[in-house]
Amino acid sequence: MPDKNIGKKNILTEKKNNMEIIEKCNQTLEELYKFSPEILYLGENIIDSRLESLEEEIGYKLPEDFKYIMKKHNGITLAGTQIYGLSAELKEGSLDKIYVFEHSEVENPMPKNFLPFSPDGRGNHYCLDLSKLEANVCPVMFWQWDFEYDNLEDVEVSNDNFAEWVNEVMIEWTLQMYNFDGTEK
Repeated sequence: MPDKNIGKKNILTEKKNNMEIIEKCNQTLEELYKFSPEILYLGENIIDSRLESLEEEIGYKLPEDFKYIMKKHNGITLAGTQIYGLSAELKEGSLDKIYVFEHSEVENPMPKNFLPFSPDGRGNHYCLDLSKLEANVCPVMFWQWDFEYDNLEDVEVSNDNFAEWVNEVMIEWTLQMYNFDGTEK
């Protein structure tokens, strides 16, 4: 007979983990909100089920930190560093369209478990490795479009999770060049 307490412990552990993820995301967003609108664009809230539809479309669950931040802001740009939004209005610049393009219409397609969410301006992308989703987060990989990977383990791990990526790549790197008010250092 299965132990009901094990199932309850697993649910409680997952809820506690999700609360920690949300707290980390809120801290990240609070830091992001310090930037001037001169260098910060925040998209509108996602109030429909488009993220869940994307999960069904690509066959992978999205990490909790990514979904939480995307639901708060459908697309973010800080001093040129962009997180794609998900909307038909964005046409070919929408996250779902970019996923299809990077997996089927390029010379060096990404593995299906990589979700490109931010371009580097040179054809490369920061991607979520959805196959490594654990405790509702997954690593961020840096995919180089012009590099032939012999093994997917050779793809660079940029950050342990999406919230850490936002903190480092968007916020910390921007603060190396700009003040919160948008003036150059």
